[in-house]
Amino acid sequence: SDASRLWGAARILIRRTGASPPEPARPRASPPPASRMITILRNADLYIPESVGQQSLLVGGGRVLWMGDDLPALDPMLIEEEIDLQGARVIPGLVDGHAHTTGGGGEDGAETRVPAPALSSFTRAGVTSVIGLLGTDSETRSMAELLAETRALRAGGLNAWCYTGGYHLPGCTLTGSFRGDLVHLDSVIGIGELAISDFRSSQPTLDELLRVASEAQVGGMIAGKAGVLHLHLGDGERGLELVRQALGQSELPPRVFHPTHVNRQPALFEEALELAGYGCAIDVTCFPVDDDDPAIDAAEAVQRYLATDLDPSLLTLSSDSGGCLPTFDEQGQMTHMGVATSMTMADVLARLLQGPLPLEQVLPAFTSNPARLLKLAGRGKLKTGGPADLVVLGPDGLPRDVLVNGSWHLRDGQSLRRGPFEN
Repeated sequence: SDASRLWGAARILIRRTGASPPEPARPRASPPPASRMITILRNADLYIPESVGQQSLLVGGGRVLWMGDDLPALDPMLIEEEIDLQGARVIPGLVDGHAHTTGGGGEDGAETRVPAPALSSFTRAGVTSVIGLLGTDSETRSMAELLAETRALRAGGLNAWCYTGGYHLPGCTLTGSFRGDLVHLDSVIGIGELAISDFRSSQPTLDELLRVASEAQVGGMIAGKAGVLHLHLGDGERGLELVRQALGQSELPPRVFHPTHVNRQPALFEEALELAGYGCAIDVTCFPVDDDDPAIDAAEAVQRYLATDLDPSLLTLSSDSGGCLPTFDEQGQMTHMGVATSMTMADVLARLLQGPLPLEQVLPAFTSNPARLLKLAGRGKLKTGGPADLVVLGPDGLPRDVLVNGSWHLRDGQSLRRGPFEN
């Protein structure tokens, strides 16, 4: 070790000069209070996301050190805190696979650009991992800005990654190519959100879609990343036609294509179910649905999907946090605008808990399914040795406490960690 080498050099110097050596530092008999690292969580109704019944957990060093029935004996000097959860449900942290982390909007002038979502807006919703992306505006927004915001969220303790590109082709990149961004930028795990069937898209052709999908596939292979093409779906009548053609006329595997907002129209949702039958993962957006809105509520979409014989691991949910929720007239002019937040994911989960489906059946769509699809190692599950990303649900089914990489971000509904510019 460096210390051994330094001490050896000091001994040589001592022999040459006759000086008295300094005493080496002696190890402490017991660790000081500041080094206590272990949190004990007792009596959790634990979902990993499968239900494993009532268990206790040891958390330390950002990891789940142990899960089980009988707690091992520990030196009290190692214990930072011990919490009795009294049977509260504990789940893995939610994975929000679609968030405008720099802010979205801008579809009706610069004043409609949405500010970047605050750090605590994710953790209050139980989100411990987030994927950022660009949308309609990749002129005043940029990949450099998206990467900087990804780093900022990581510095705040959140798990964060991003996509390269945006709605339009040619794509918004940092290295000059989608493949280059995937290979050379550690935070970039795929391409998105490329818009199809939307009047705001660049109207990509089949050849263009195949070329971008191949960049995702090959770039992901080279970099050992997910390499998915995350596709924004609009209200256009063509729906998922381009994706069906791409699957039928190329060698690209279905896992490359990941369409989102598939619950915005009933016909589109039916197309998405058909696509899931081919092996494509589909993403349901947790946006609020008004009574006169044709969109399918996310909770209903989950129930309808899980009632089929389709692979349940191919269903994911996301929030569109930070994105503009615009309403347009027949001429494409914005008439109304809302803003999405990650809290919609928590709300949808809470409502599902009041329905007929058990928690362990609906939970993977919020946790392990997106983590597996996006190759987020260790995320979306709770296991011994894995990251300590977990959520304690309150009696109302909403997040009460949130732990990210072993650090508390939310306790009793109060944010403990915030971004530097949050009030």
